[in-house]
Amino acid sequence: MSRTAVQHQQNKPTDPTPPPTDSLSGRTLPRWAPLGFAAGAIALGCGLGAAAGWQSEIQWGLVSAIFFVVLSYVTTSLVENRRQAKDRLATSVVWVCFILAVVPLFSLIWVTVSRGIKVFDGYFLTHSMAGVPGFEAGGGVYHAIIGTLEQVGLATLVSVPIGLLTAVYLVEYGGGALAKAVTFFVDVMTGIPSIVAGLFILSIMLLFELSPSGLMGALALAILMLPVVVRSTEEMLKLVPNELREASLALGVPKWRTIVKVVIPTALGGITTGVMLAIARIAGETAPIMLLVFGSQLINANPFEGAQSSLPFYIWEQYRVGSEASYDRAWAAALVLIAFVMLLNLVARGIARWKAPKTGR
Repeated sequence: MSRTAVQHQQNKPTDPTPPPTDSLSGRTLPRWAPLGFAAGAIALGCGLGAAAGWQSEIQWGLVSAIFFVVLSYVTTSLVENRRQAKDRLATSVVWVCFILAVVPLFSLIWVTVSRGIKVFDGYFLTHSMAGVPGFEAGGGVYHAIIGTLEQVGLATLVSVPIGLLTAVYLVEYGGGALAKAVTFFVDVMTGIPSIVAGLFILSIMLLFELSPSGLMGALALAILMLPVVVRSTEEMLKLVPNELREASLALGVPKWRTIVKVVIPTALGGITTGVMLAIARIAGETAPIMLLVFGSQLINANPFEGAQSSLPFYIWEQYRVGSEASYDRAWAAALVLIAFVMLLNLVARGIARWKAPKTGR
């Protein structure tokens, strides 16, 4: 080693500069620290609730959530640094919001399953309420299942083609005042109350002297379903890359054929998911069925003539009776309705994954 290099090493400072306060280096909390914060927060929240005499577990939970956020931030600030504390604060808030959203959902599912499983069996699913007094045990939900399937199916047949074509117009052809007006009214219809749609169809029934039937209820449900289909399909079509359209048009393919063969198949997975969500949105509507279908305790497989029942109407009808047996039937019907909606979501996920564009070989 040369003499100059040795002198250079001797002249180098021996004490490194301490890291800044907000550096990511330094002391760190263990990986189990969030669990410790949660345990401490729960203990503090329960202790404070017991000392204050609070009877509601919701108050205990909210106070525990506040303690969890405060403990996470203060402890991280003291042990690590303020930069990590801010990150821990954001993470804690996200976890608290997630728990606040999930707990009511699981509570609803737990109560519905625990109370609806009492009479949920093959007999309940394959029999109607014909000849069974509402205050006595027995009877089933078969007629309501048939009514729901037929009414939702007819509403889907009416609203999906109209909604799909409307979305294609807005994305592929619309651009003027008419497209803006259609978009505005679709947004307005998204928040329309179900009773308004039922009253609209009821006015048509009175005008043309039509009798109550499943078709009338399906038309009201189609009005509620249409804006959801339009908005979801419109957003899915907007996600299709313009390069696919330009490549098809460059090969001399007409625009309508490009839409049918390229644009819609590319967005078909998302469109199907939107349709399933729209079906789930109308499956639980009760007001239009009460106005237009009237409900029935008998099996009516003809949606074009005579009164029908549906699962939401059946739940309301059984709850109105007020007996223990009717309450059990109402909870079991609610369990059937939840299972129906969950099945639709599983089907939508399967179709979306099946029709998703393949990115690899």
